[in-house]
Amino acid sequence: MVSLLTEKLNIGYGDVDIVKELDLEIPHGKITTIIGPNGCGKSTILKTMSRILHPKSGFVYLDGKAIHKASTKEIAKKMAILPQSPEAPSGLTVAELVSYGRFPHQNGFGKLTSHDRDVIHWALEVTGMSAFHERTVDALSGGQRQRVWIAMALAQETDLLLLDEPTTYLDLAHQLEVLELLDKLNKEEGRTIAIVIHDLNHAARFAHHMVALRSGQIVKEGTPEEVMTPDILAKTFGIDAEVVQDPRTNRPICITYDLLKSNKDMTREVSLAR
Repeated sequence: MVSLLTEKLNIGYGDVDIVKELDLEIPHGKITTIIGPNGCGKSTILKTMSRILHPKSGFVYLDGKAIHKASTKEIAKKMAILPQSPEAPSGLTVAELVSYGRFPHQNGFGKLTSHDRDVIHWALEVTGMSAFHERTVDALSGGQRQRVWIAMALAQETDLLLLDEPTTYLDLAHQLEVLELLDKLNKEEGRTIAIVIHDLNHAARFAHHMVALRSGQIVKEGTPEEVMTPDILAKTFGIDAEVVQDPRTNRPICITYDLLKSNKDMTREVSLAR
């Protein structure tokens, strides 16, 4: 069982503090979605939890060990991260990109073993990309590219997946393709998944656990029903939201919203100042 949590985490750039005293746990075996306004620290937290960034103070624990003191390979065998808008070198094939996921498990010679090839084949199969294994990544559609990057993350054979806005720039159908794939991986493979996502309705639809952030601090965390409420959305985004139950999924869904009066006044003042 892989567990991931932070303790009194402080993150910043120079003299600017982004996250303060954050205590956050990613529940094992569940899908966690992280929501919040632009600049609230969502991506920064994910990068720090995956050791891409180093905190000013505080700790990130993976299986009870401080993550910033562990070796890169040790971490990569337990946790995979898909950053926002990843890019592959021009001309790289789908199979080649997915094979990079085997790096943490390779010896010094870097040769693929029969087990490596089996895992790569499985990752391509489960993401529906086997038929494209010889095609170059830059020749794929947006949704197909995201599937390839997810396949690479799966090839790491980790129990924990962190994804930073995996549906950005995708159309509605491709967004659902990616999220339904992650849902399938959670249900059938038991993967623990944490996703930073902008779309509130997708966040509520696919999550077991939701975290609402504002200014680097947790406004509310819990089930979608506990987090996706008019009160919490007002505190998190400064909006007056109408939330009902989705007749298809029985999850909460935001059907419309307006800016709160205080936010409207602030926007007007900024406009006049210009």
